[in-house]
Amino acid sequence: MERTPIPVLTVQTAPYEDQRPTGGGGLRRPTGLFESQRNYLPNFVQSLLSSVDLRDRQGCTMVVGSDGRYFSRAAIEIVVQMAAANGIGRLVIGQNGILSTPAVSCIIRKIKAAGGIILTASHSPGGPGGEFGVKFEVANGGPAPDAVSDKIYQISKTLEEYTICPDLRVDLSRLGRQEFDLENKFKPFRVEIVDSVDIYLNLLRNIFDFNAIRNLLTGPNQIKIRIDAMNGVMGPYVRRILCDELGAPANSAINCVPLEDFGGQRPDPNLTYATALLEAMRGGEYGFGAAFDADGDRYMILGQNGFFVNASDSLAIIAANLSCIPYFCQMGVRGFGRSMPTSTALDKVAKVMKVPVYETPTGWRYFSNLMDSGRCSLCGEESFGTGSDHLREKDGLWAVLVWLSILAARKQSVEEIVRDHWAKFGRHYYCRFDYEALEPRTAYFIMRDLEALITDKSFSHQQFAVGNNIYSVERTDSFEYIDPVDGTVTKRQGLRIIFSDASRLIFRMSASSHVRATLRIYAESYEKDPSQHNKEPQMSQKYWSFTDTCGYKTELHTGSHTPEAVNFISAACWVRVSCLPRTLA
Repeated sequence: MERTPIPVLTVQTAPYEDQRPTGGGGLRRPTGLFESQRNYLPNFVQSLLSSVDLRDRQGCTMVVGSDGRYFSRAAIEIVVQMAAANGIGRLVIGQNGILSTPAVSCIIRKIKAAGGIILTASHSPGGPGGEFGVKFEVANGGPAPDAVSDKIYQISKTLEEYTICPDLRVDLSRLGRQEFDLENKFKPFRVEIVDSVDIYLNLLRNIFDFNAIRNLLTGPNQIKIRIDAMNGVMGPYVRRILCDELGAPANSAINCVPLEDFGGQRPDPNLTYATALLEAMRGGEYGFGAAFDADGDRYMILGQNGFFVNASDSLAIIAANLSCIPYFCQMGVRGFGRSMPTSTALDKVAKVMKVPVYETPTGWRYFSNLMDSGRCSLCGEESFGTGSDHLREKDGLWAVLVWLSILAARKQSVEEIVRDHWAKFGRHYYCRFDYEALEPRTAYFIMRDLEALITDKSFSHQQFAVGNNIYSVERTDSFEYIDPVDGTVTKRQGLRIIFSDASRLIFRMSASSHVRATLRIYAESYEKDPSQHNKEPQMSQKYWSFTDTCGYKTELHTGSHTPEAVNFISAACWVRVSCLPRTLA
């Protein structure tokens, strides 16, 4: 029986002014906005698809996945219908719409797809009252570069119509190929539903010594692990890879069912939100713990008794132990990359290993050029993202398998490995404080006045005395990055105060929200003396209040850092800037 071709419709629409991707080709907004604003999602999807040149788009293959949050299934349906109408020849989609961000990158590279679309808002809350996002991956499997994001935004501002096949329906639960005949199309449109884990698992098998990890988890000296998927996308990956493949008991994995609202919790792997894991680890029963965010690209590591490994230390420790990973023994190590706010612990390792370190702005897209050109083997950010050149995305489960490989090779606990690292390279005390929900105009003036303050000649070489310590300002700047591959210049990526002992204080605006701004303050202080490695990064709490001209009152939450001068200077700079109401008038 001959099938009736599915009609392709052109729908008139009006542009939105707020669809500028915030970085890496991603648009993140409240879920209610996607649901309530007419054509809001179709507009952005059309802008994204139109950013791909027509001759590259016609008949190409793209990958689609989601973290399973609320509105994902409805959004996938729209993406499929619009991809078909816009000439995409084939879509590869994870079963039930589920694909982690690393898995999408993996599949794009494996099948040489033109790119991919990931429906995720990362570690933001889910459910109807949460957030939703659309992220574009390019052909190398990495986040869209700024030029592509700018092109998407320019298209979105003048968009008058989009094309769609509203009658096209795909069964996301059925593995295999589904074909659809479309009006005025010579070739059928194909959708392939693939196992969410298979291709990614095969990649990991070629990177790690699975036998060594399996022996760590099941052998005579096995350790007990606790892995929290936080009801995000990583549940199927944790169960299939850590439990089925590597032998960890099924009860090692918790919160492994992807839920639309992530069980009512924020899927953010840190000490604030991964409290169930933290409490379990504090009991002393488990020797290793880890948690993942909603889309699987971020992670957190805990040792026995809840010993916390901050992300910057984790990156440096991984770098110092790459010889434990067969992939790096075979491929070698060419260089490291870190975002500017990430602590300089990685730099100490690189100096010993005699490899270069590339300091980039925040955003994984800046690492892609470095890896594509063969300059960078390992990279990471302070926001719990780490990865290597096996993909072009940060990869939470990869990082966990690296840690398990290190534990298997060194036969030490997490805490022993970290303390040995500090003894050899020194400890970088590090904290990040987020000043959230700032009105954007207020945020602009704060950063403007702070830059004027710290770049004034009178600020240079100032000294700050705290206790028995004196901290001298060595230099200050507004961070600027020149890509060593293509010469692209990225300016105004954060304000830096660097002290003579290599301690640092950094102020940076985050662009993760379009309604309110977040000011992030990063404090780092280096301590070589092993007798000083047992202090807590946050020993006490202080609050600094600020009221903007609209009467919006918030508080800056800081901690008494060790050494205390970093927090003292942070507070001093903040007070001097925020007490200038005339600049906000």
